[in-house]
Amino acid sequence: MMPVIFVGHGNPMYAIEESKYADSWKTLGEKLPKPQAVAVVSAHWETVGTKVTAMEQPRTIHDFYGFPQALFDVQYNAPGNPELARQIIETVKDFELEADNAWGFDHGCWAVLKHIFPNADNPVVQISLDRTKTPREHFEFAKMLNFLRNEDVLIIGSGNIVHNLQLMNFRNKAGDDWAVSANEILKKLILSDDFESLINYQNLAEEVKLGIPTPEHFLPLLYVLALKQNGEKIEIFNDAVELGSVSMTSFKIG
Repeated sequence: MMPVIFVGHGNPMYAIEESKYADSWKTLGEKLPKPQAVAVVSAHWETVGTKVTAMEQPRTIHDFYGFPQALFDVQYNAPGNPELARQIIETVKDFELEADNAWGFDHGCWAVLKHIFPNADNPVVQISLDRTKTPREHFEFAKMLNFLRNEDVLIIGSGNIVHNLQLMNFRNKAGDDWAVSANEILKKLILSDDFESLINYQNLAEEVKLGIPTPEHFLPLLYVLALKQNGEKIEIFNDAVELGSVSMTSFKIG
């Protein structure tokens, strides 16, 4: 069964700058089995209804501003996989999915894959986050994607478990105390398989709620946890909080 991965993607500049995070992603790619395809759930693609990219050659989306031109010049030219998109849509019967030919690879996808699979030779599809669904509905939907793991499809959730841009502190290379505390609470729940508490994160401590002011960066975590099978271990990597309020904590299952 193919592993499943949650990646804290953080600053888009990690796509082109040397960092301990980029080094970790490169090492991860070297250790992973070769997938037949990659399916990414990114915090940066929210839609009404759930969509799956279905084009032959997805475009690279530079969905940010105020960064150096070198970052806008990056192209991640991995092929799409229309057949995989059709398979996902036809297999997941209990949720209505739609093929999409307009999106592409947002930076939650390509900024990480650029290091994990630098040759861009694995077909990639993205699955959107339906902003009308509850966290529990996202979790239940994600369970239906488990068949992909048995077909050598690598599923990656890309977000940040603590992500409050309003409270970022660019003078702080580490995390503010509240963000570190939130990260530790969430990490403990992840490692203890307490997925019910994570689905109901809005009932957790105040620092957790402060760290998840909007759900889109947290939801990819639930997709990955929903795919964990009995007996599988969770391996933590990039376990750090930076810039005051952004967690880079990531993990691999399987």
